[in-house]
Amino acid sequence: MSQTLTPVANPAAPPAPRGPGAGRTVLRYLVRFLLVLVFALPLLFMLVSSFKPDTQIFGDLGSIDAFLPVGEVSLANYTAVFERVPFWRFMMNSILLSVLTVGLGLFVNSMCAFALARLRFRGQGLILGVILATLIVPFETLALPLLWWVNLLPYFDGSTGWLDTYEVQFIPFIANAFSIYLFYQYFDSIPRELDEAAKVDGAGWFTIYRKVIMPLSGPAVATVAILTFLPSWNQYLWPLMAVQTESLRPVMVGIDYFSQLTTNWGQIMAYASLITVPVLVLFIAFQRSFINSIASSGVKG
Repeated sequence: MSQTLTPVANPAAPPAPRGPGAGRTVLRYLVRFLLVLVFALPLLFMLVSSFKPDTQIFGDLGSIDAFLPVGEVSLANYTAVFERVPFWRFMMNSILLSVLTVGLGLFVNSMCAFALARLRFRGQGLILGVILATLIVPFETLALPLLWWVNLLPYFDGSTGWLDTYEVQFIPFIANAFSIYLFYQYFDSIPRELDEAAKVDGAGWFTIYRKVIMPLSGPAVATVAILTFLPSWNQYLWPLMAVQTESLRPVMVGIDYFSQLTTNWGQIMAYASLITVPVLVLFIAFQRSFINSIASSGVKG
């Protein structure tokens, strides 16, 4: 008697793991694109408007032409900038003041953070707490008392008062609580066994700071350099209060020259475009170190 065999169906294969949906990917890129527009469009508008006369700028408002180099485009605004203000003098003053503030600030703030992070002494936590507490005090609150104090300080030529000098524009801003905190966070994450090994070789604390800790702190140095450079470059209120001589003024104070009598927006946009270039160059040069430092230590609890 023949026996009929019934074919047995193969068990269903397990479903393949599904990746993120196409909709989620599109949404992610859409959000990124919108963020790029939010930050890039004002810069694009500033750059494009710097090549247009005021009538063209206001005529293009409300249309896509505001972001396009169309219409009456020329370099007249840039030429007027150099004729109206001593631009290169302002630029060199800002570069000098920013370099001094960053250079001296890196040394002073890193030394302070090294002492707080690697040494052990009485009152260490209290000192760190007082330094961090100064972060909640806005500069506008300190501006007038600081102006009074610097006017009483003895100057190098024997006179009294630092007003209307280069020194008053960078020395009060060398020590910075936020820079100390960033260095402290980074130094505290470096293994202390390196200190012990250096001590065995006869190294002192300054040698450990100079040859062990600082060479390992490149991302923190880059971050502090950028975050120190930006406020120094953007100083407006303090130079306006403490400096009267035109040859000592930084670039930000030069904005006031374009609002006297009549406001020329095309020239203001050209001037703003010129003084934005150093900031962009600095960030592009150090962006990788900046991001690495923020990821590894800047947000550390």
